[in-house]
Amino acid sequence: MRLTWAQPADLVPAEVATLREQGVPEESLRPVILRWQEAGGSIVPSPSGAAPLPAPPELVMLARELLDELSDLQRPDRHEPDDWDAIEALLPPARPSAGTGATFERVHGAWLGRAAGCLVGKPVEKIPREGIEEIARATGNWPVSGYFTARGLPTEIGDRWPWNRRSAPTSLVENIEGMPEDDDLNFPILALQLLERHGPALQTDDVAEAWLASLPAGRVFTAERAAYRNLLDARPVPETATHLNPFREWIGALIRADVHGWAHPGDPRAAARSAWVDARLSHVRNGLYGAMWAGALCASALVAETAAEVLDAGESVVPPSSRLAAAIALGREVGTDLAGGRLTPPAALDVLHERYGSLHWVHTLNNAALIACSIAAADGSFSRGVSLAVTGGWDTDSAGATVGSVLGAIGGAASIGEEWIDPLRNRIATSLPGPGDLSIRELAERTIALGRRRSA
Repeated sequence: MRLTWAQPADLVPAEVATLREQGVPEESLRPVILRWQEAGGSIVPSPSGAAPLPAPPELVMLARELLDELSDLQRPDRHEPDDWDAIEALLPPARPSAGTGATFERVHGAWLGRAAGCLVGKPVEKIPREGIEEIARATGNWPVSGYFTARGLPTEIGDRWPWNRRSAPTSLVENIEGMPEDDDLNFPILALQLLERHGPALQTDDVAEAWLASLPAGRVFTAERAAYRNLLDARPVPETATHLNPFREWIGALIRADVHGWAHPGDPRAAARSAWVDARLSHVRNGLYGAMWAGALCASALVAETAAEVLDAGESVVPPSSRLAAAIALGREVGTDLAGGRLTPPAALDVLHERYGSLHWVHTLNNAALIACSIAAADGSFSRGVSLAVTGGWDTDSAGATVGSVLGAIGGAASIGEEWIDPLRNRIATSLPGPGDLSIRELAERTIALGRRRSA
């Protein structure tokens, strides 16, 4: 078995794509591309992170050489810095905290919403928009208003759009017995443990130690897997985020940020700073900002009354000239038009796919645009927001989880609906050390204690 997201021959096209996205001139990339193609290498990144067969040894050797050359092309950008002080210098003045009066109902809603949103998107991860719609229509679940099912799905549609093989058996409504194990829940649980242990003194090296002690290497992906490999190679932070890591602006850090927000209710700047400490282990630039944005959204969602307030708080921690700021702005604009009846859901998604459809399906930019759109369009409805996030067809479980987290926090647990909550059975499975199943209610109780400890 080949370890995906780590093979040198697979990393070359992914690194070229990343440098192009960051604005590196094509003439700087062309010599590497020509040598790679002349040797028989593909310049098209694999959607799944790995080529179907092992590369020949000579191609692997060339890949290692070319990756070193490509690494030299990574350049700093004053509009998209990585250092916290440089980032903060680009932000508007921090707003006074909106208070730390988060209730248990809202924290509980955030955990339930994250789990439910992840679970509805889990079986259709890697399936494009048209496939998700065809499956949902064929099973009487369109627009998506509940967990997916295989009941009544014609064989030809199932063959055309195969379920996520790893997760489908436990994430279809007929089989759900709690929230199954998923990295979108493993990371928040680990963040909770880290903040319980270290509080505001948390350092990135603490996060690194916790990964090595608690996370199985096979249960981390993309940028996290690259950073994990770099940790084993004894590379220091922040080199862990940049060395042989073409996924450094993808969504992995964003999915780790919720608890950093929940630990700082009403204080988006502090939440963003905490999320940055975690994210810099594996991400740079917009990968960092995605985590900061999600942390700020989650901090605000526990105390704000409207989605607009939450989105304003999120935007306040994103460098204004960054690519992420533009993606969020577009997503929010499209979502507002959808909520106002000026766009239909398909038309709204068309706008986002026209702008960001060329990116990998787990990139930060496209998914952040979709998340912002879904929150703005939801108009307070958990089902409406999560449905749009999942049917957008990118990182379905991660986008669903973040949207579910935010909407669940704004409305509280009672706003989510029994059809989403009951199948969870108050249970999240995890691959972290300790009990294999954790109580969602107890996780919420531990989380609200963090905020109270901070305000004491």
